[in-house]
Amino acid sequence: MKAILVEQLGKFEHLQPKEVPDPAPKSDQVIVRIEAAGVNFADISSAMGKYPGIKVPYIGGREFAGTVEGTGERVMGYTQTGAFAEKIAVPRALVWPQPQGWTSVESAAFPVNFFTAYLVYWKAGLTKDAWEPAAPSKSSRRALIHAVAGGVGTAAVQVGRLLGIETIGTSSSDEKLDQVKKLGLNHGINYSREDYQQRVMDLTNGEGVDCVFEMLGGEHTKRSTRCTRDFGRVILYGTATGERPEFDTLTMYSKSVSVHGLWLSTLAGNREVIGTAWKTLAPWTKSGELKPQVGHVFPLAKVSEAFALMLGRKNYGKIILTV
Repeated sequence: MKAILVEQLGKFEHLQPKEVPDPAPKSDQVIVRIEAAGVNFADISSAMGKYPGIKVPYIGGREFAGTVEGTGERVMGYTQTGAFAEKIAVPRALVWPQPQGWTSVESAAFPVNFFTAYLVYWKAGLTKDAWEPAAPSKSSRRALIHAVAGGVGTAAVQVGRLLGIETIGTSSSDEKLDQVKKLGLNHGINYSREDYQQRVMDLTNGEGVDCVFEMLGGEHTKRSTRCTRDFGRVILYGTATGERPEFDTLTMYSKSVSVHGLWLSTLAGNREVIGTAWKTLAPWTKSGELKPQVGHVFPLAKVSEAFALMLGRKNYGKIILTV
């Protein structure tokens, strides 16, 4: 079969499909013939040698959609590696039925984005099945979503709307913010010309937000803590800047703010957590209240172009590779 085989860390400019052996399934696995795969920042970090636990050679890609070999079931799924290929062997527990009426391109944009979005709210205590409920509040629940026009961001706006959460999103583009407002974003902040920290406090009458979707790292982690209300939570699920998160401990003390890490690769192996999240998300996909936002579609051979587009922060929504 053909696959994107990463053989050298630190470069991705010359990645091309190569012939590799077909996967051999274990007893708890199924073979999925992949039709589409989602591109995530973690895929780029892995290829650049900045993602933990990755060793070459490996097949890139974390999410996919296609058909189960032998049964024809249309599914979407999550994996640590292996999605940028014609086939994958994956545990049955990590595939879910494609929502009725969705294409494989749309379905491949679901697992990472929507599970991450839901689990951030879960970790922040804002879902019914939350691990620890958020502190009581007399005002509406609010979330600050960085990179709101990206894959996780557009998912977070949709999930937040259904949870009754007031959403505030940052982006460098007015055009992107206008697109996300159509999904239910309440307030958009163009960080290229506004101080998002000050703007958040203005929008919330100085109170701040209950949670922050923080995937930037560097100074943005400490600035995000300053955007929270008392007992707020900053959920750190990435470092797109490539910089180690910085912390403002004085703000954390004074507001009793906490910073939490969230890694989908670990949570995906927790069947109870993922199962509960899917139980909530599935009816919303069926009703049409959730819909992945696909901004760009590339053939598998143009994976390097897809990576470059994401690094340049030019994309809206999800970038998909067709297989």
